[in-house]
Amino acid sequence: MIWYILIVGIIVPQSLAHPGFFTSIGQMTDLIHTEKDLVTSLKDYIKAEEDKLEQVKKWAEKLDRLTSTATKDPEGFVGHPVNAFKLMKRLNTEWSELENLVLKDMSDGFISNLTIQRQYFPNDEDQVGAAKALLRLQDTYNLDTDTISKGNLPGVKHKSFLTAEDCFELGKVAYTEADYYHTELWMEQALRQLDEGEASTIDKVSVLDYLSYAVYQQGDLDKALFLTKKLLELDPEHQRANGNLKYFEYIMAKEKDVNKSASDDQSDQKTTPKKREVAVDYLPERKKYEMLCRGEGIKMTPQRQKRLFCRYHDGNRNPKFILAPAKQEDEWDKPRIIRFHDIISDAEIEIVKDLAKPRLSRATVHDPETGKLTTAQYRVSKSAWLSGYENPVVSRINMRIQDLTGLDVSTAEELQVANYGVGGQYEPHFDFARKDEPDAFKELGTGNRIATWLFYMSDVSAGGATVFPEVGASVWPKKGTAVFWYNLFASGEGDYSTRHAACPVLVGNKWVSNKWLHERGQEFRRPCTLSELE
Repeated sequence: MIWYILIVGIIVPQSLAHPGFFTSIGQMTDLIHTEKDLVTSLKDYIKAEEDKLEQVKKWAEKLDRLTSTATKDPEGFVGHPVNAFKLMKRLNTEWSELENLVLKDMSDGFISNLTIQRQYFPNDEDQVGAAKALLRLQDTYNLDTDTISKGNLPGVKHKSFLTAEDCFELGKVAYTEADYYHTELWMEQALRQLDEGEASTIDKVSVLDYLSYAVYQQGDLDKALFLTKKLLELDPEHQRANGNLKYFEYIMAKEKDVNKSASDDQSDQKTTPKKREVAVDYLPERKKYEMLCRGEGIKMTPQRQKRLFCRYHDGNRNPKFILAPAKQEDEWDKPRIIRFHDIISDAEIEIVKDLAKPRLSRATVHDPETGKLTTAQYRVSKSAWLSGYENPVVSRINMRIQDLTGLDVSTAEELQVANYGVGGQYEPHFDFARKDEPDAFKELGTGNRIATWLFYMSDVSAGGATVFPEVGASVWPKKGTAVFWYNLFASGEGDYSTRHAACPVLVGNKWVSNKWLHERGQEFRRPCTLSELE
């Protein structure tokens, strides 16, 4: 007997919208204004319909009074020549005008506006991407479904709730990915909210159908049988559930016989359902990475903390910073991570964001096999590249980086501006090319990425830290600051302790910009050493 489940859904035509709204909060704000415009248009349509209905009402009241009088004495009424003329006129002309008024379509303006705006709507990819982001946030920050459903997140300004239907949709997204762990969690949340009396367009039968299958797929046959029986209490004629019930009972009877033949003593023992967990994925340091994102990182020993300082930095007697030196703070010792405070102004940040917004597109990563740029599920953001020659602010920022690091920016990549979306993240990665990626930056012809400079251009309400899983460091976003570290030792060998990640943004909007500096041009600025790991 084959167990299967049918997914019934509405097939929506592909949207004409530019895909990837969910990968950028900055671009997502445009959708708020789009929806506001549609609401205004909808109100105009309602007003037009109300005005039309008011005119029809006036017609009805006038004609009601007239016919009431006329029907009391029909012959006497039409005996008056004026009444006779007006009766002919009304029936021949005025009722046609009323007919035209009733048939007049007041929705043309609204439908026209909706049609125009629809090409900018999110599509199925955006909806699924936003749903997956919620599941990612749930795992990374150890949030239960009830907390998310009630909107009890840290730092929120606008509290929002998930309906039972919303929870059901999240469960369905997990189901289509064969993620039965999250399917079970969200279907159970939907069921709880329905049991509490929430009015919804979905019913318990549909929820139990998905839930029982998800539980079965995770190996809990007893619970799957219980849920199936519960479903049949609500819908005794449910064809699939009746088939599943027989199948479960058959499997359980078979397992009982096997256990009995193995040991009569074990036949009465109850098996403890195994604890269901998130499926093992491709990221070996997932647990450590997520702990750091939650602020549960390794604490430095007092001895190491004593080696961290705050100082004023003049860029090796650079004239620009002698009278107004930059404020430096050591964030970590090995690898050495330095934060510069008040290093980019709010005005500069707004200019950079305004330049980047029209160009934001889905962020890409280097494919180690092809050496080309491609999108990846482990990097959820949008980015744009800004050249120094196109705006004096960008040029000034580039020179500031050169003055403070002592490295030549003429061989660096352009300033990359990134805005993270719903649950936006960039999972653990290296900025430099490893030995098995010899062609990663071949097209640039400037060697490997020697160092990284990262501007934080916004504060983040919750989440969004830059973490280094290899060493246990967490650097939290602070608007107007920047962090800097070397990716390569002075010998040119890669520093594998610089493997880092951008944690998912739990609440808020994260803007950053970064400058990757390359080896070429640094020969005399950072001379090579004889030791491989120095």
